[in-house]
Amino acid sequence: MPVNFNNKTVFISGASSGIGLASAHLFAKAGARLILMARREDKLLHLEQILKAEYNTQSFVFAADITTKNKVQQIAESLTPPWSEIDVLINNAGLALGKDKVQTALLDDWEKMIDTNVKGLLYLTRALLPNMIKRNQGHVINLGSISGRQVYVGGAVYCATKHAVKAFSDALRLDLSGSALRVSCIEPGMVETEFSQVRFKGDLARSHQEYAGIQALTPEDIADALFYCASRPAHVNIQDMLITPTAQASASLVYREPKE
Repeated sequence: MPVNFNNKTVFISGASSGIGLASAHLFAKAGARLILMARREDKLLHLEQILKAEYNTQSFVFAADITTKNKVQQIAESLTPPWSEIDVLINNAGLALGKDKVQTALLDDWEKMIDTNVKGLLYLTRALLPNMIKRNQGHVINLGSISGRQVYVGGAVYCATKHAVKAFSDALRLDLSGSALRVSCIEPGMVETEFSQVRFKGDLARSHQEYAGIQALTPEDIADALFYCASRPAHVNIQDMLITPTAQASASLVYREPKE
């Protein structure tokens, strides 16, 4: 039977916007208790209030930077039952910065992408995994990208980080072989969120150009996929899921409707 999320605990990183925000609503609606982590405390507290009002959801919020190893470990160690009994970990926090070629890209942008997309994901998974193993129960769902399968001009390091997410997901599944834990990697194509605004550092005109002429995926589309994976019966593990807009044939080939 599909998983019933009443009294289940779901931990979502990057929960203050985009896919993380949409996922919080979906799992709250299903009756889960939520641990929500992101850097922006005001948005987390606002989300906590909304989820309480709409779904009577219990939420635990942590305003923290996932790239800070000690802070992530401290958060994990501070949790007590039932909050420490993580049933689903959604490693959603991630970002892209810039779209320059390797020879002109900013090293600071590379550092931030690697720290967030790879090291932050590793820190949080490592901190929460031992208790999942102890309970022999849990599901790790990592947010990868089509960029973890295919590369494109100007995306060398971002693509490398998402290839790392895919490789880590596959290796983690091997390490957990013989347990009841599940590992999934969801790999979206173009999703219209704050992603491009962050990538282009607040340049809204350039951000909007990324989605011009196409119907991009929505955060709700990906949240729905996450929920589908997490709600399968215990003997079913959706290992990978690649999701693109119909207009996107590959990481770099997108059909855009001509301007009228």
